[in-house]
Amino acid sequence: MGAAPSLDRAFSIYLDLVRFLAALAVVAMHFAQLGILQAPWAGQLTMLGREAVVAFFVLSGFVIAYTTHQRRPTARDYVVARCARLYSVALPVLLLAFAAAALQHGAGGMDLSQDYRLTRPYLYIPFHLLFLGDVWTLSEVPPLLAPWWSLNYEAWYYVLFGVVSYMRGAARLAVGALVLAIMGIKLWLLLPVWLSGVLLYHWQARHTMPRTLARIGWVLSIALLAAYELSNAELQLRLIGRSWTLAQAFPLGNADRFLADYAVAVIVCLNFACARHAGFEVMIRMARPIRRLASYTFTLYLSHALVLAAWPALYPHHAASPADWIAAAVAVAVATWVLGMLTEQRKDSFRAPFERLFQLAGGKVAPSGGRLE
Repeated sequence: MGAAPSLDRAFSIYLDLVRFLAALAVVAMHFAQLGILQAPWAGQLTMLGREAVVAFFVLSGFVIAYTTHQRRPTARDYVVARCARLYSVALPVLLLAFAAAALQHGAGGMDLSQDYRLTRPYLYIPFHLLFLGDVWTLSEVPPLLAPWWSLNYEAWYYVLFGVVSYMRGAARLAVGALVLAIMGIKLWLLLPVWLSGVLLYHWQARHTMPRTLARIGWVLSIALLAAYELSNAELQLRLIGRSWTLAQAFPLGNADRFLADYAVAVIVCLNFACARHAGFEVMIRMARPIRRLASYTFTLYLSHALVLAAWPALYPHHAASPADWIAAAVAVAVATWVLGMLTEQRKDSFRAPFERLFQLAGGKVAPSGGRLE
């Protein structure tokens, strides 16, 4: 049986909707964690924050596998596209975070020396732009940018995937081993989550599923996620992971939920696999607003923490006031829109510097249609 295309329009729109909802889940989690919202039910807002990041990882692996398999980009195209995607948002938001943190210290009458990152921006800005914050025993994020940690993982997965896809022979083995050696145990532990998206793409490219079965499976995936949340399974899996010998030897930091992340990744893969064949054509009717919202997802995910961290210093916020919750949400939305118009919506303009870098490299890059050997 020939398989249908693995990314038809309805399914593509569904993935965009998931991407946007996942970003909202992370924002909701930080509303509670940063004390922007205080209510008896505020703890419920944190339930899906980590699961949303897992969904981002699976989705990232899926989309990267799709673009490299279907569109056949050259090594040059792959690197330029990934760099433009990351740095179009990451670079401006990182600079804003350092500037905002310095202003926050000054307004509070604090010495900049109280934050080691602000005393040496010439060191820590390049460090974070190389996404080295979670290699081996490090656990570093820029000031006011807690969500940055996931970029430390995803950027290196892009690098590893590019090496495996575009290099050949002994060079691929040597460079791949070097990349893995730089990454360290924390990035190794969450690599299967990202790779599950890659595997899912290749599975869907070869298999189909009856619509009725797909819809049953989709509902089952939602039920499994609800059962996972209500059963407190994450805590149990986290404790098991921490008891592992290597976990005793190395601080796992953001990877200490790796077993729970594996469980969630399976649920997310089931959801995506079934959604692909469930016949969600209704998504096509909502394509325009969903696509528009999804086009700001990266900006929303990264910049909202900066806005929420600065918000109490800019506005006499009352965490128990629904009106102030709305005001904070509007501030996040406006900041996302403004930053997104200047960054994520213009990511193509960020390609030029990286294109020039390859031009300076001369003949080391394969021409269009070729491969990097």
